[in-house]
Amino acid sequence: MTVSSPASLDALTREGETDRTSRLGRLIVFTGPSGVGKGTLLRSLRHRYPALKLSVSATTRSPRPGEVDGRDYFFVSRDEFEHMIERGDLLEWAEFAGNCYGTPKAAVAKDIEAGQWIILEIELEGARQVRETFPGALQLFVLPPSIEELENRIRLRGTDADEAIERRLQRALVEIAAASEFDQQIVNDDLEVALQQLEDAIFSD
Repeated sequence: MTVSSPASLDALTREGETDRTSRLGRLIVFTGPSGVGKGTLLRSLRHRYPALKLSVSATTRSPRPGEVDGRDYFFVSRDEFEHMIERGDLLEWAEFAGNCYGTPKAAVAKDIEAGQWIILEIELEGARQVRETFPGALQLFVLPPSIEELENRIRLRGTDADEAIERRLQRALVEIAAASEFDQQIVNDDLEVALQQLEDAIFSD
């Protein structure tokens, strides 16, 4: 499969304008440590550019409050996930914090061939796998302003015990060390600044 070259900023329209991306399918990989604010950035970006589509991943973890199967994730058992791996149904997959995450291959291929701009919000291992499968994909890495600020953000979520937070921080150090592998790094310190950098990275050509 060929992923087309990036379009100009005008090629992907803001909300309310005519969509001119029908022939410009593209794959965008979006990675960063847990708690860095990837979800907030993507929500803001997609509010401005509704034509951008998030790929829905499969996962073995349990749903969090408010998450909906098929919208936020495809929630599957570990046995079912392992069958997906065996059948070659996943574009990429990784295990993180005791749970598996993966991107269903067929859905992404269909969307790109149909001209969709698809964003994969995935972990480091998955991004590396996609790099081999789709070398033309744009790969972006979101950094925290500091590891201390990252810890503060994780604690403010109030969803993890101290032991889990420590695991996330240790994992974050490994991920941050790999940031130079990506096409561009975006420091999420000020949301508006980071959002502008994200727009520039996606629509710069």
